[in-house]
Amino acid sequence: MLRAEFTPKLITALREGISSRQLTQDLMAGVIVGVVALPLAIAFAIASGVKPEQGLYTAIVAGFLISALSGSRVQIGGPTGAFIVIVYGIVEKYGYDGLATATLLAGGLLIAMGLARLGTVIKFIPYPVTVGFTAGIALIILVGQVRDFFGLQMEKVPAEFPEKVAAFAEHFGSFNPLAAVIAGATVLVILFWPRLTHRVPGSLVAIIATTAAVQLLNLPVETIGSRFGEVPNTLPAPHLPGISWELCRQMFSPALTIALLAGIESLLSAVVADGMTERRHRSNMELVAQGVANLAAPIFGGIPATGAIARTATNIKNGGRTPIAGIVHAVTLLLIMLFFGKWAALIPMATLAGILAIVAWNMSETHLFIKMFRGPKSDILVLVSTFLLTVLVDLTVAIQVGVVLAALLFMRRMAEVTQVGYVTNMLNEDDEENPNDPLSLSRRKVPAGVEVFEVSGPFFFGAADKFKNAIRAVEGKPRILILRMRHVLSLDATALQALESVHARTRREQTTLILSGVHAQPLIVLERSGLLDKIGTDNVHGNIDDALNRARALLDLPAEPRPGPFVPTVSREREGQSRG
Repeated sequence: MLRAEFTPKLITALREGISSRQLTQDLMAGVIVGVVALPLAIAFAIASGVKPEQGLYTAIVAGFLISALSGSRVQIGGPTGAFIVIVYGIVEKYGYDGLATATLLAGGLLIAMGLARLGTVIKFIPYPVTVGFTAGIALIILVGQVRDFFGLQMEKVPAEFPEKVAAFAEHFGSFNPLAAVIAGATVLVILFWPRLTHRVPGSLVAIIATTAAVQLLNLPVETIGSRFGEVPNTLPAPHLPGISWELCRQMFSPALTIALLAGIESLLSAVVADGMTERRHRSNMELVAQGVANLAAPIFGGIPATGAIARTATNIKNGGRTPIAGIVHAVTLLLIMLFFGKWAALIPMATLAGILAIVAWNMSETHLFIKMFRGPKSDILVLVSTFLLTVLVDLTVAIQVGVVLAALLFMRRMAEVTQVGYVTNMLNEDDEENPNDPLSLSRRKVPAGVEVFEVSGPFFFGAADKFKNAIRAVEGKPRILILRMRHVLSLDATALQALESVHARTRREQTTLILSGVHAQPLIVLERSGLLDKIGTDNVHGNIDDALNRARALLDLPAEPRPGPFVPTVSREREGQSRG
């Protein structure tokens, strides 16, 4: 089982055998996805504040390793829009060495997470957090394209969102109509080209058409070459970046964010792929593959990489069903860079801005963001907080605060659903908890001097205070206090301390504490803590009847027989229907 869990799907596919027909489909799908990935790799790199070729290096090296080692048969890896915000911030503050260090650390963290079998746990990142930071990233990407979309004449774009917006407003007078036309044409081509065919990606058509127009008409717009110079057409020699202990310490928090983003996006992509192919991925092996890819990418001058949902879906729609397609996608990018890399310098920056504008819009999933506002107020709070922190502060802070806030609100909800009932008091007030319950106390005789409490729901630190307050409601000093725990499936340290406090109080007041309906986990906790010995095993019972008879024995009263078989109450209307 362990060996299968950490076996790449490539090995599984090769063992099963790949038919010549499927191999042909994988080759075709790989070529198509490689062509689709070309403009995205360049655009994501530029938007992240690094050189365009570094996006290609990442798509080639990391894309190859992710497909070769992936826990999914059809995963396509490379740079994605999710990393733009965090990568841009790191590069602005620490340079490429800082980014490379953070990427290496993230790779190590991803491998550790996979080996620790956290592939399923990482899926429990709250949905409002994911939607919030994804929408925030999309907005930042979209706003970040204003300069190139409208051809604004600016030396440098500020990293922070408010300053960025202010700078764009200040320089909007340098607006270039030709750049806006090219960017707008790119958007229109990408939106409407699929109506003609899905075989050739609209982004590639837009790049070829706008680049040709700019060069043939000699249009005065900025290109990749005019800003960055020539694009290399070879992979760089592998080398380790400059790493120091101080830099590692500073980069740990961003690295953790990169690792979480890579893990979340790759597993989400794998889940989407499972739905499209009716297969099942190996989540822990997927994390290991992402880790290895992010260890290798900075050695070749790359940036963080993860599974790309859109490219993975493109792979599946074009017939890719084995990791061969993903490997071919990386090889296709390598060949394009080797033979056509120098032509990439001619691509207009406005074209890339148009492509990224579409990417940002698709990434935002506005309908999901709006739909969340129809949910619980606590989820709305988490959503809005994560979104605003992503946009206005920092993605790392947004994820940390979002997860912690969601956890705190969840614990509050769990504490609210935990009920501590003064059962005997309710009986005296004719307010029975559930008359149709076969274990209801109303069907049993509670001796004088005996009080019964019941805890229903999760009994953890969030509900401990409610439990203590309810116990204080006991009037006088009963001779025996029965605590029903039939609905308590788990007990934590704080709840245990609350029980110990109640036990200490009952001893001071010379009241005997009896526990009823104790499940396995709470019983183990009681035993390990020593509280079971203090209460006494004779005072811990599996059901309320035994607990009441124990109370009678302590009071020198005769035992009562168990109530007879329970017959649920049936209304006359329903009884007549059943007879009919």
